[in-house]
Amino acid sequence: MRKILVTGVSGFVSQYLLKYLSSLDGIYEIYGITRNRIDFPEYKNLQIKLFDADLQNSLLLRDIIESVQPDTIIHLASDSSVAYSWQKPIESFQNNTNIFLHLVEAVRLLNVKCRILSIGSSEEYGVVTQDALPLTESSPLNPVSPYAVARVSQEMLSSVYANGYGLDIVMTRSFNHIGSGQREAFVISSFAKQIIELKLGKRASIEVGNVDIVRDFLDVTDVVKAYICLLEKGKKGEVYNVCSGKGYSLKELIEIMMKLAGVNSGYNINAKLIRPSDNPIIIGSNKKIKEECNWQPEIAIEESLSKMLDHWAEKLK
Repeated sequence: MRKILVTGVSGFVSQYLLKYLSSLDGIYEIYGITRNRIDFPEYKNLQIKLFDADLQNSLLLRDIIESVQPDTIIHLASDSSVAYSWQKPIESFQNNTNIFLHLVEAVRLLNVKCRILSIGSSEEYGVVTQDALPLTESSPLNPVSPYAVARVSQEMLSSVYANGYGLDIVMTRSFNHIGSGQREAFVISSFAKQIIELKLGKRASIEVGNVDIVRDFLDVTDVVKAYICLLEKGKKGEVYNVCSGKGYSLKELIEIMMKLAGVNSGYNINAKLIRPSDNPIIIGSNKKIKEECNWQPEIAIEESLSKMLDHWAEKLK
C-alpha cells in the first residue's frame, strides 16, 4: 500500500487521513484527485501529487488511473450532506453513485490490480426500531433520503464489481464522524460555531432542528484509522460498520458543548432545519471490525467536541 490514489483529497476526512499516514513508517506516494485545490502541509514521508479533475469526467479519470497504477484507492469524494440531498436530489445522486461507477469501471477496463475502499453510510439503515439496535452489517437496509439511496446504490455496485468482476473492494457503512475543521453545514460543527458566537455576544441564541434524534458519533481520527485497518485486514467484498457503538441525542451534545464553552442558554427550533424524513435513532455495532481488523475507537466524545469548539473560537475571535 505504497501508491495511494485518494479521491476528494481536499476534503475534511482526507486531511486527517494524510496526517495519520504521516505518522506511520514508510514512504507513501499520494495521488489526490480534487476539484478544490488547497495547500497541504509538508509531510516527510508523503509524496503528494494532485490532479484537478471532476470525477464525472470518466475519460479523464481513466487517464489518471492508467498513469498512476495505484496499489490502493480510497474513495472519499462525495456529497455527504443529507440536507443537501433533499434540496438537490439529482445532483446528490450523480455526485455519489455515478462518480463511484466511473471509478470502478475504469479500474475494471484497465485491469489495474489494486484494493478499493468504498465509503458508505449509516444512513443506509434508515428508520429502525429500538429493538433492532445496535445495527449490525446483517441488519436490513431501508434508505429514507436521496443521499441514503445513493449510498445503498454505491454499496450494491461495489458488491457487483467485487463478486461479478473480481475487483478487490472493501466497503464501509461509516456512522457520523466529527472533528475540528468540519464544515458548518454539518450539524455538530454548526452547533459548535453558534455556541462560540453566543459566547462572543454575536448572537442571542442558537437555532436547531430536531434535537431529539440520536446518532452514533465517532472522531474523524478514529475513522481514518479504521479505514487503514480495513485496507490492511478487511475481507474482499465485505462491508464493515465504522462506529463507536454509543448513541447521543443532539440535545445531549448541545448541553455538553455549552458546558465545555461555559455558556448557559437555550435554543430555538427552526422548522426550516427539520428534514422531511429523518431517522430517529441510529446506533451501530462495531463487533465485526473489532474482531477482524483489531480496531477500536480511542477518542472520547468530550475531547472531539472540545477541539471543535476550540477551532471555531480561533476562527471567530
